[in-house]
Amino acid sequence: MIRSNDSLDINSGFNGDVIDSKDVPWWTSCRLRLAILGFFGFVNLYALRVNLSVAIVCMVNGTAVHLKSETPPVETNSSVSWNQHFDSSCGRISSDNDTSVTRKFQDGNIVWEKTTQGLILGSFFWGYLATQIPGGWVAAKFGGKRVLGLGMAICSLCTFVTPIAAQTNYIFLLVVRVLMGIASGAVFPAMHTMWGKWAPPLERSKLTAFTYAGSQAGIVLTFPISSLLCKYGFAGGWPSIFYTLGLVSIIWVVLWMLLTSDSPEQHKGISTIEKQYILQSLRKTTRQGNTMDLNVPWRSIFTSMPVYAIVLSNFASDWGGYTFLTNIPSYMKEVLKLDITSNGFYSALPYIGFWCVVNGAGVLADFTQKYLTTTMTRKIFEFSGKVMPALLLIGLGYLDCTMKSLAIALLTLGVSFSAFQYSGFLINHMDIAPAYAGILFGISNSCGAISGFISPAAVGLITEKHQSRSEWQKVFFIAAAVYLFSAFFYLIFGKGEPQNWAVEDTTLEMEELNTKIEKRDNYEE
Repeated sequence: MIRSNDSLDINSGFNGDVIDSKDVPWWTSCRLRLAILGFFGFVNLYALRVNLSVAIVCMVNGTAVHLKSETPPVETNSSVSWNQHFDSSCGRISSDNDTSVTRKFQDGNIVWEKTTQGLILGSFFWGYLATQIPGGWVAAKFGGKRVLGLGMAICSLCTFVTPIAAQTNYIFLLVVRVLMGIASGAVFPAMHTMWGKWAPPLERSKLTAFTYAGSQAGIVLTFPISSLLCKYGFAGGWPSIFYTLGLVSIIWVVLWMLLTSDSPEQHKGISTIEKQYILQSLRKTTRQGNTMDLNVPWRSIFTSMPVYAIVLSNFASDWGGYTFLTNIPSYMKEVLKLDITSNGFYSALPYIGFWCVVNGAGVLADFTQKYLTTTMTRKIFEFSGKVMPALLLIGLGYLDCTMKSLAIALLTLGVSFSAFQYSGFLINHMDIAPAYAGILFGISNSCGAISGFISPAAVGLITEKHQSRSEWQKVFFIAAAVYLFSAFFYLIFGKGEPQNWAVEDTTLEMEELNTKIEKRDNYEE
């Protein structure tokens, strides 16, 4: 009789023995190759998403915006006016007749007020919100490979159109960014769906953490590259950002469609032992056979407190993440007074730290899970990834341009420590319901996407008048409060074990399989 944790794939030569993970290849495995290809996919996804955050700094004519606002960009409690001298240590030296102010702030030929800039930066998330749940459902029903590949192809095309849209009308650009959001909204749920079928539980943290760390690597590369292209690129500087990154993304899409498969069963190059190992480890929680008859337990999902713990954590993570993601270049220009080239390189530092921590945390979480329950492991990493950044954000709010190094250090540590969340809530969907991981991710990320367009708009409103430290302090305090609330909520309601509504009843399958094996053995005898 076959044991309950054995594979159901008797046609592959599986003899009924439990496969030891030590016997399964790692460095030459297809699941590692999927992680690597997925990593570069998320490098491209985030490069296309955040390039506008850097480009907008050199697209917009800062001098015209300041003069149009008729409000001097100084501290609210300061009596110093625009036409007076400023602290040269902050990089702001001016007088009534000194043209260095114009040279300092006049970067581009587009005049968008701060509220308009916030609207443009947040418009991506209007579309992003719309396709989270549908994207997860479509990926679960038809497979994640094509959903992800098509989404990235559309994002690439929208990126090529961005320079034309920006120079035509900001409404045109809003439409392009919304379309890009719609296309990219299904990418994460599609990848989650694929990992639900590819990632064994004891490798889940490191495989998914490495894949999604590509998003941070994309930010790390995009900030300095975009800054250099802004200053030295072809086609007038900043347009070259969108043309270059769009081309690289198209190349990746071609490779993705040629080299990946929705599941181990469909992969032509996978070894028998690796396929058996993956299927065996996921047998109880991954749908077997045809997924066209997918029956999603919607009622159970929307009445599950562990699901709500993930949803709130996703919202908080995205609030803090998008606050940084779309506004770090602006913060470094307005508060730390860094020029565009320095801005790009310093803006990348937090995400270099994030990339290092997220991969280390993934390995550490898989190791910890051998000694602690999955629930305890997820709570430890989730709590750490929220509380430490919150405290650092509070400290960051008290620093100004005279403490550039300390401000950059706190910012870097804050973003870096938030990487622990990737071994907390971000893969928790696969813990509690692997068969519906993409759908759950679509639900939680939909709520996260709401913060994506609220956060940039809120930052634009808060910092519109003076672009000062005191205004940015409010931004950081709000993000810290959101982090802390969600951390304690997850600590109370988070779970790490498969929920009853997500575990398939395999009793009949087991009986049928045992009958087939007995008949086969009798025939061979």
